[in-house]
Amino acid sequence: MSITMIVILFVAGFLSGAVNAIAGGGTFLTFGALTLAGLPPIAANATSSVIQFPGYITSTLAYRREFRGLWRGAVLLAIVSAIGAVCGSLFLISLSNPAFRSMVPWLLLGATAVFAAGPQLRPKTQGEGHAASPLGLGLQGITSFYGGFFGAGMGIMMLASLGLASGGDYHRLNALKNFLSIVIAAVAIIIFASAGALSWLHALVMIPAAAAGGYAGVAVAKKVPPAVLRWMVVAAGLGLVVYYFVTG
Repeated sequence: MSITMIVILFVAGFLSGAVNAIAGGGTFLTFGALTLAGLPPIAANATSSVIQFPGYITSTLAYRREFRGLWRGAVLLAIVSAIGAVCGSLFLISLSNPAFRSMVPWLLLGATAVFAAGPQLRPKTQGEGHAASPLGLGLQGITSFYGGFFGAGMGIMMLASLGLASGGDYHRLNALKNFLSIVIAAVAIIIFASAGALSWLHALVMIPAAAAGGYAGVAVAKKVPPAVLRWMVVAAGLGLVVYYFVTG
């Protein structure tokens, strides 16, 4: 890799970690950067899971105060997340690169639309129920399947589904979302690594940056309105949509 490409990958990794900590959508940046670096779609998607993983951990640690008292429901949701992620990851590696590439622009378009609609999808927080209710478990199963398969926009989808099931404080939901993202990414990484679908060289460039961005992003989420960052991610997503439709 050239020095320029290493810098691009590092910056994309940092920004992706920060975006994921705030709401989600970091995969738009890592997937785009990895395809720019020449990786085929399945390898780029699988490698993105590895890159996001440290950021999920650091952002969960930064939310450790908000996460207190959530363990009982979180364990049930984590089990469902693991099952969904296994199914989604196995579905991805069953596809050929051409088949997956034909799906990518549509997946990106849908994920971009969900991400753009995030503030409207975010539930009201007057009450607070149980995220591990039957509704919450069912929605988490769907979201985790998607996360294991593709992942772009998973964060905002999870925030919406957790909030719909339980309501409550935004930062509490975000803390739970980040924890469940660890589970989904860990399962996906194991499956993708076993299938030889990862590019560890590219991942090693981006992992430290994503970890730093994940921790920094929580501070941003607590202090700065994320609207500008959200629309930057939407613009990146739409740019990728156009690219894959034109080159497909």
